[in-house]
Amino acid sequence: MNSILAESRIRRTAAAGAIAVATALSSAPASALIVFDPRNYAENLLSASRALEQIHNQITSLQNEAQMLINQAKNLTSLPTSLLGQIEGNFSQMKSLLGEAEKLAYSVQDIEGQFASTYTNFGSDLSSQQLVEGAHQRWQTSVSAFEHSLKTGAVAIDNIAGTQEQTGALVSASQSAVGVLQATQAGNQLLAVQAKQVADLTALLAAQGRAEALEQARRAAAQEQAREQFSRFMTGSSYSPSSVRMFHD
Repeated sequence: MNSILAESRIRRTAAAGAIAVATALSSAPASALIVFDPRNYAENLLSASRALEQIHNQITSLQNEAQMLINQAKNLTSLPTSLLGQIEGNFSQMKSLLGEAEKLAYSVQDIEGQFASTYTNFGSDLSSQQLVEGAHQRWQTSVSAFEHSLKTGAVAIDNIAGTQEQTGALVSASQSAVGVLQATQAGNQLLAVQAKQVADLTALLAAQGRAEALEQARRAAAQEQAREQFSRFMTGSSYSPSSVRMFHD
């Protein structure tokens, strides 16, 4: 539409110019006459207008390409905030704490072997002293498990303040992101913070479940040991009295 209007204006200008030239020529002497071609003049003006329009379009295209490059540079800009080191440190802290579990730890093979020997063996091949020592060992295991559960809970609680700070920093960085890459990186780090929270909760539940399971196993073993000792007492087989101190000196 703009080009059509421009051509129309050029043609009207050329026509007016031709009329003015014709008027001037009619009043000039024959020796001063100059040959003028109105059609050639109009075509030259039209060609110049089209060339100018092409140059304008090229400038507009270059401006668009420059803006596109600027946007691409923004989208490829990395997020200046990185909390991955802190998050990995929290993971390592909790993993190290879980590795401190004593007695029946978080190992399937160790649990199977130690559980069979400590919680289910009350046969006649064990002396009364061995039965007492086994009961004391089971009690120590339960106490250790409850202590470990409390430590795990304390670490999980301590991580809440750090998690709040990390979440706030990453949300702020996400809101001020200048490109897609920065927004994506902020989102990924927020997911890592959430994963750390889930890991803390999983560790806490595992520690609590371990402590409760060991205590229930200790009670069940105590009942079975009591039956075995009572049976030995009633039958008089493999029973030897032992001294018991009721009060501390």
